[in-house]
Amino acid sequence: MKPTTLHLTLLLSISLLKGISANEKTPWLDEKFVNQKTVGLSKLESSNPAQWRVIWKTDPANKATVSWTTAMVGKNHLVHYDLKSRKGFPKNYTYKKVSDRNGRFSGSGGEHFHHARLAELKPSTTYWFVIESDGLFSPEMHFTTAPVNDRSFSVLFGGDSRSGHFARAQVNLLMAALSEENPEIIAFAHGGDYISSGKNWGQWSRWLSQHELTVAASGKVLPIIPTRGNHDGGPLFDEIFDSPGGKERENYFSTRLSSQVALVTLNTETKAGGAQRTWLGKTLQSLRPEVRWLLAEYHRPAWPAVKRPGAAQEFWVPLFEEFDVDLVVESDGHVIKRTVPIRNEKKDSTGVVYVGEGGLGVSQRKPDLSRWYLRSPGMATRGHHVMNIRFTPEKIDYKVVLLDRSIADQAIFRPRKK
Repeated sequence: MKPTTLHLTLLLSISLLKGISANEKTPWLDEKFVNQKTVGLSKLESSNPAQWRVIWKTDPANKATVSWTTAMVGKNHLVHYDLKSRKGFPKNYTYKKVSDRNGRFSGSGGEHFHHARLAELKPSTTYWFVIESDGLFSPEMHFTTAPVNDRSFSVLFGGDSRSGHFARAQVNLLMAALSEENPEIIAFAHGGDYISSGKNWGQWSRWLSQHELTVAASGKVLPIIPTRGNHDGGPLFDEIFDSPGGKERENYFSTRLSSQVALVTLNTETKAGGAQRTWLGKTLQSLRPEVRWLLAEYHRPAWPAVKRPGAAQEFWVPLFEEFDVDLVVESDGHVIKRTVPIRNEKKDSTGVVYVGEGGLGVSQRKPDLSRWYLRSPGMATRGHHVMNIRFTPEKIDYKVVLLDRSIADQAIFRPRKK
C-alpha cells in the first residue's frame, strides 16, 4: 500500500517550510513561520494516526514505546519499522508491532491512545518507522536507540510547557533544529508541568499536537523521558506516556543511557519518603559503582530559585550527597539556575550541583538572587530555554540555549575522584 495523500502533503509541507524564515538560524522568532508550521501539524480525525511520540523508560538501548492518538477507537493499530528507510511504503518494512495498549483518554470526546512497545532493539541503531491505524499512515520517522558502550552523546532537558503556547511552539522548533544539526542528541527529558490542568484532555491534546514540532525536518524523533509535575495530576499522564515506572501514578524509574550514564527520574507528586526514598537509596547504591555519570531529575526543586524548598530537600538530598550524584535537574520555578556545589547545606567543592527550573514556554519569573546557593560560581536568570547536556568520558558539557541560540549559561563537570 502506498502512502496516503495526507502523508505526501505533510512531507511536502515540511520541505517547503524549511525555507521560510526571517533568519536562517532562528526562523521560529518569526511569528509567521511558527504559525505556518503549526498549520502543518497532523490532523486528529477519524483513524488518522496523530500526536506521535517515542517514549523511553528503563532500557532505551533495547526498548522503546511508539505512541500515537486517533480520534476514534479503530480496530487495527500497529507500527512498521526497519533498520533503513523504506520511504513510507508499509509493505517494505521488515518488522511490525501491533499496539500493546489501547484505550480512550479520560475525559476526552472519544480520542484514543495507542502504545506499541518495541523490544529486542539493537543499541546505537537508527530505526525507521511508520504508524498505521486502520489503513491510514503517518509520515516515516526515525529515532536512534541508546548506546551500551562509552561513546559520547547528548540529551536535551527542560520543563514547564504548561502555558505560553506560542513560546512552547518556538522552543519545540528550536529543539527540532538542534536535533537535526547534531546527531549526538538522542533524547529529550521533560521535567514536568506539560499543561496547566492534568485532568483536562483539551490541554493535553494541544500539547501533544505541538510536540510534533520537535520532530526534525528529516523525520528524526527525540524519544521523551517523562517526569510528572504538580500540574500533571490525574490519569492522563499515564495514558499518554504508558505508565512510566510501571505502576499507575508511581512514575519513578531509572534509565540507563549508556554503560557509563544513568538518569534517575523521581516523582515529587507522591510521597518523597517511604517506598520512593527506599527505592532511591537502593538504586543509587547499585548505580554509583557502575557508572561515571549519575544524574537525577524531578519537578519541585530541593534548592529553588523562586519558591520554598520541596520535600526533596529533606528526603532525597542526603542520598544524593551520600552517593555523590553528579548533577540534579529540577523544574517548577520558571527560571534558569545553576547552584554552587552543595553538601551539608553549604557550599562545598565536593557537593552536588542543581540546575534547571523550567523554560519550555511558560512565562518566566524573577529569581531570588539573594539565596546563598545561587551566588557565584552559581547563577540565576530567566528566559525560554532548553538545556543541552553532553556526556563524554572526560566531562559533562552543560549548556543552556535560549530561543535566539545564545548561551545563557554553561559549565563543565569532571568525573568524581574514586
